[in-house]
Amino acid sequence: MKLSRPVSWFLLSFGVWSWFIWITFVKNLWQDGSGLAFDDAGDPTGYFWVHLLLAVTSFLLGTGVGAVGFRGLRASRTPDGGGSRNERGDEHVVQRQRQG
Repeated sequence: MKLSRPVSWFLLSFGVWSWFIWITFVKNLWQDGSGLAFDDAGDPTGYFWVHLLLAVTSFLLGTGVGAVGFRGLRASRTPDGGGSRNERGDEHVVQRQRQG
């Protein structure tokens, strides 16, 4: 599948945005003084663990989406638009065909 440059930029931007937003959120969660994230003894609450899980999941999804966007941008810069692979993705077959 070939991605257009605008779609690739959108996906890459989404990945970067996701990291920025969730890093800020985790910093705020860690420094929470309202009593939601930590109880009176300083132990993490259910609220903390659920939101930390959300942040980690968003980091992973943001990384994956951003990587797809980055690969789409890289592929759009090559002259053939997708690297030197054939339809099955066999790079060595294409190289042998070019040599022979």
